[in-house]
Amino acid sequence: MINTMNDKRLKECLTVVENTLEDMKAKNITVINVEDLTDVMERIVIAEGTSKRHVRAMADSVGAEAKQANFMPLGREGGTDSDWTLIDLGAVVVHMMTPAAREFYDLEGLWSSPESLAELVATPREKKAGRRN
Repeated sequence: MINTMNDKRLKECLTVVENTLEDMKAKNITVINVEDLTDVMERIVIAEGTSKRHVRAMADSVGAEAKQANFMPLGREGGTDSDWTLIDLGAVVVHMMTPAAREFYDLEGLWSSPESLAELVATPREKKAGRRN
């Protein structure tokens, strides 16, 4: 991965995210180091909210606090009635989920196993004669 943050900025970003989640009473906050597994990010933060409304409020706060600390969110996924919202801060991606969504998607299990990730990698189709792929 091309480092979008030096180590100091990465730690600062994680501190802002974790402190904000703790202030918002998030449950089961987990940070996963994925820098050796993907070129897209360095850390994943996963936290639970007690309801869809709580998840939305957590995401609103994380986005606002990140901006205030000069970590501009690159994107946000998840609507107002979503049980999973994601904030992309570049090297840090924050997933805020209801307990049911967290159990169902099992991001910790996926990202802790290179073998699980390898199963998800698309294999290229064979080129057929006369077709441009």
